[in-house]
Amino acid sequence: MANPARPDRRTHGETPPLPGPLEGIRVVSLAEQYPGPYATLLLADLGADVTLIERPGGGDPARVYPDFFASLARNKRSVALDLKSVAGLRELRALIETCDVMLEGFRPGTAARLGFDYESVKAINPRLIYVSISGFGQTGPYRDRVGHDLSYQAIAGFLFDQAGRCASPPLISLGDLAGAMFAAFGITTALYARERTGLGTFVDVSMTDGLVSWMTSFLGPALNDGNALPVHDIPTYGSFGCADGRILTLSIAHEDHFWRKLCELLALDDVSSCDFSTRLARGDELRTQLRSEFVREPLDHWADLFDTHGIPWSPLNDLEAVIGDPHFRDRGMFKSVARADGTREHHVMQPVRFSAFGSALRRAAPRLGEHGSWDPTHT
Repeated sequence: MANPARPDRRTHGETPPLPGPLEGIRVVSLAEQYPGPYATLLLADLGADVTLIERPGGGDPARVYPDFFASLARNKRSVALDLKSVAGLRELRALIETCDVMLEGFRPGTAARLGFDYESVKAINPRLIYVSISGFGQTGPYRDRVGHDLSYQAIAGFLFDQAGRCASPPLISLGDLAGAMFAAFGITTALYARERTGLGTFVDVSMTDGLVSWMTSFLGPALNDGNALPVHDIPTYGSFGCADGRILTLSIAHEDHFWRKLCELLALDDVSSCDFSTRLARGDELRTQLRSEFVREPLDHWADLFDTHGIPWSPLNDLEAVIGDPHFRDRGMFKSVARADGTREHHVMQPVRFSAFGSALRRAAPRLGEHGSWDPTHT
């Protein structure tokens, strides 16, 4: 039986009439796994012509997880080149000559050893925007340190409140995603600057630096001997079980007016006058009181009540609930495209909306070497 939460192929996946804002921009990417593919996914959705350079035989190592790879590879082409061969490097240089952007995600120094570091390729394409994505960046004492996402989150301070409690690694690879977002941001910024100056540039993206930047609201106060917002101590900022076993998240932070309204709805007159500092001091007591209230009714009861009276809340959705959520469906966040075999491939669309430009799902994830290849073992 078909999953009713899946996007309806009759109403999703159509091509919007407006051109993408990056239409005409050619991107060549050698950045594998996650950060490079997510960055180029954003660019491709907005009209850029993205070509993946993959290894003959196996391709991007992420292809061993085909669903993961496909989720990031829509709207792209795949060319298989052996970059350890003279002919493969020649083919790559030919692509670089006519592209606007090149990404690589090797360890620092690897591109130089292969002969296509920035200084080398700038000679053949001075207007090129060259992006290197790495764990710690191209400079600094950790430049050559190997790592994965947990390494980057830990050193950037993301886990500072979990000392001794980080038994399970974080579910979301925030370092990879931060690197991807800053790569995409760097590329679009560099493209704009090139329009004004005619100059190409080298863009050094450190996944760890991206996480440090995302920690600004914590590190900024720490730098100035101040205090960050104590989110974990706020009794009205967390999750609560309901009578039907579903989980509600309440997100009242420092706002006294939301707290007073909540107390009015729950008939908690004895604590409605507590200001933010008092709520922090009485956190455990208030949290226990709220739990005893929310467990009395099913989530739908609270949903109607809170939406009617403007209380910030949301259900704690699992993956299927997100896919079936009517708001995301209405926003066009899920679309599908036909594969070569006639089946449908479903995707999560990029979230930025433009009034004058479109964002399209043009093609399914490519087969390895679908758009060209050169492998000396096959000649």
